[in-house]
Amino acid sequence: MNALLLLLLDSRAPAGAHHHSGGMEAAVATGLVTDLTGLEDFCRAKLRTSAWVGAAFAAAASRLQSSDPGRNGLGAFQERWASLDAEFEARTPSEAARAASRQLGGGLLRLLRAALPEADLVTPWVRCRGPAPHHPLVLGAGVALAGGAPGLAARAAALAACAAPASAAVRLLGLDPFAVQAMLARLAPGIDECATAAARRAGQPPPCLPAEGAPALDLLADYHRTMEVRLFAS
Repeated sequence: MNALLLLLLDSRAPAGAHHHSGGMEAAVATGLVTDLTGLEDFCRAKLRTSAWVGAAFAAAASRLQSSDPGRNGLGAFQERWASLDAEFEARTPSEAARAASRQLGGGLLRLLRAALPEADLVTPWVRCRGPAPHHPLVLGAGVALAGGAPGLAARAAALAACAAPASAAVRLLGLDPFAVQAMLARLAPGIDECATAAARRAGQPPPCLPAEGAPALDLLADYHRTMEVRLFAS
């Protein structure tokens, strides 16, 4: 992995991810997660549902970004991006979760433009004033532009889906950060398995990509918006 990829995937990068808890703040507020065991169960559930979907879309976006837009014409290339975005939108029923994904996507897109000013980000969102793209799509495109493969994009998405709530839980529950890192290490084989399976789906048409849902996570995301006191944006 080259240094540019490490910089783009670093959690300290100014893309705004540290402002989001990945649903953990609402889970703590409702009593669904109260300790390290609950945190691990929460992350494992995400790996089977929303993280799996996000990883597949990140891998598909990485593959699309690496393809030759001249092969089928620029119009078809942009239509594929629009289709990916629409299909991910359809798989995110929570309005709050959709807004958070686009907010994170917009932050990462801004980072890519700053770090890779010479890159040709050929997407509908760069060429027009539409909404910011969903985060997994920008992540996949960014990994491809920095020289990474779809499998790496999928792994980055799956890891982020677990690392964000884990980091938030340290602040929200006062957990031992070393114990939390050990928990993430236990999840590493599952993260790799999720990413490997997601990368295999990268070449499928957008409507055929995974669509596993997590209704509880969607409800938590919408509940988070009603909380009077919040440390995180989502």
